[in-house]
Amino acid sequence: MSDRPSTAILDRLSAIVGPSGLVTGEELRSRPAAWTRPAEPCAALALVRPRDTEETSRVMTACAEASVTIVPRGGATGLVDGILCAPDQITLSTERMTTIEPADPLAMTMVAGSGATIEAVQDAARNAGLFFPLDLGARGSATVGGTISTNAGGLRVLRYGMMRDIVLGLEAVLADGTVVSSMRPLIKNNTGLDLKQLFLGTEGTLGIVTRAVLRLRPEPVGYATALVGCPGVDEGARLLRAAQAAFQGRVSSFEGLWPDFYRLMTKPGRATPPLKPDYAFYAIIEMECLPEETDRFVDVLDRLMGEGTVLDAALASSEDQRQAMWRIRDRVENMNADGLVRAFDVSVPLDRMDGYVRGALARLNAIPDCRAVVYGHIGDNNLHWNTTRLDAAGNAAIDAAIYEPLAELKGSVSAEHGIGLEKRGKLPLSRSPAELATMRLVKRALDPDNRLNPGKIF
Repeated sequence: MSDRPSTAILDRLSAIVGPSGLVTGEELRSRPAAWTRPAEPCAALALVRPRDTEETSRVMTACAEASVTIVPRGGATGLVDGILCAPDQITLSTERMTTIEPADPLAMTMVAGSGATIEAVQDAARNAGLFFPLDLGARGSATVGGTISTNAGGLRVLRYGMMRDIVLGLEAVLADGTVVSSMRPLIKNNTGLDLKQLFLGTEGTLGIVTRAVLRLRPEPVGYATALVGCPGVDEGARLLRAAQAAFQGRVSSFEGLWPDFYRLMTKPGRATPPLKPDYAFYAIIEMECLPEETDRFVDVLDRLMGEGTVLDAALASSEDQRQAMWRIRDRVENMNADGLVRAFDVSVPLDRMDGYVRGALARLNAIPDCRAVVYGHIGDNNLHWNTTRLDAAGNAAIDAAIYEPLAELKGSVSAEHGIGLEKRGKLPLSRSPAELATMRLVKRALDPDNRLNPGKIF
């Protein structure tokens, strides 16, 4: 793009969003390119910050008429380089679309702008005596639009599902500026294609979400939380099944921690270890229950300990103890401090998980200078890996150890972070040629000129 067309489109965008809505030059360069590239400045021609759907539509129309491509940007907490920009592209930030409308206490719904953070939505729901169930470590910066674009899950998927299960309706703007609004607060709506699903998990490649109708739930009255040690993953799965049966499916979280991860997170000066550090598998299990139901949980643990399914357990007797257990799982900065800076998220069927982890660890341990830990939301099949960063050959060997077995296991190369640029070449391990062709067909139908987040996913 020559300087003159660049100036023309920037002037037009400034007229739409106002001078404070357009960020260029050094102010733009002060923003990181992505979460994974904190020292690399954003390379876009400009960052535009529309206030609402109407301004977003006008921005998209202007860029389409000028043949300029758009890269959406939410809270910039993604791990797959889904917001990386080229110097001739415009990045569209949702950061000013933060309006959260009052909750509907009868329907238990809330309308939120795509730039609202997950934490802000949680707080607004709590103030209304309700509960927004999506939760993840980046809740203070991850946004509604960003979690929709990646179909994020987080810590409570086991009970409440992914973002796909929480969004009842949404509003999105297509590449040509067309507004598609499906803002109906309905749990059941069988009127043809469910258009909102086109924008869930598609990383801003089909449209930019500006608002959403979110499903809320009653505030949980209490939790029973325990850290347990088991002989292995399969025994952990039996614990999960027993707890689900005893509590009628009210287990909200089941987090698996392998021993190297547990030891790393409970080093001196970090979290205090409730259990000794040499069990083959640990799990944090939490269910929503009345305080008087805790005895039933103790009975389940006692029975499973008698059978050898559970070797040891620590039950949280206060909110402080509960939060201390969760810190063992959540303090990801400890892994970064120990040099485990490459993050992976994959899905594996639960009955194949033990063999997959053993095989991947064996391959990883054979790579010179490679260290790795594994943990994750195993109740919903999601494993996270963190590894050291090596040279190109070493990183490729790490990728192969983690990703290649997934095809045979019918697993997924992404459980919740998406594809972006980082996993684009790995997508065929999880999707068939027919599936990929259908995805491309949808992309061409909605964005025939490839102006929305080009190069991502495909």
